[in-house]
Amino acid sequence: MSVHVKVIFHSLYGHVYKLAEAIAAGAREVPGAKVEVLQVAETLSEEILTKMGALEAKKSFAHIPIADPKKLNVADAILFGSGTRFGSATAQMQAFFDATGGHWSSGALVGKVGGVFTSSASQHGGQETTIISMQTFLFHQGMVVIGVPYAAKGLLNMSEITGGSPYGASTITDGDGSRLPSANELEIARFQGRHTAQIAAKLAAK
Repeated sequence: MSVHVKVIFHSLYGHVYKLAEAIAAGAREVPGAKVEVLQVAETLSEEILTKMGALEAKKSFAHIPIADPKKLNVADAILFGSGTRFGSATAQMQAFFDATGGHWSSGALVGKVGGVFTSSASQHGGQETTIISMQTFLFHQGMVVIGVPYAAKGLLNMSEITGGSPYGASTITDGDGSRLPSANELEIARFQGRHTAQIAAKLAAK
């Protein structure tokens, strides 16, 4: 059974992008899965991005196409990734959500499979509140919300500081952004992508 998965993210320094790629890799493990990795439009100017030290990092994934909110309905499953901003998604991701009112009014996303993932600078930097606040968008659109069950053994890894929760994949970047996603965090992300695509395929087959 063919299943179409979209992985849509906003990333400033590349951490969420790396999670998005791992999620996409996991989804591609499901036979028949067609997977797209897309980014939401950036609203900050190059001048501001330069001052933030984010411009060079953004160039590393500038080749990723911009997501069109009007085309969400062609997917069977959609995963959204965003950094944390005071315990919620970035303004760029929120703007993308706000552009999907047509899908809400028509019910075009009802029954689609959805999930979310995030990053934060610190271990307790609002990851779970960001994920849960993003999940409210999925619920309002009538989507089937999928997280990361404890079948993902990396969630129980106590030998290191790590992101990842039953609500979705995540990574910890450190205050200066120097920490890249760990092997454990990337494996949790791959699990989320694979698990989400498997659920979507089962629903599409009915």
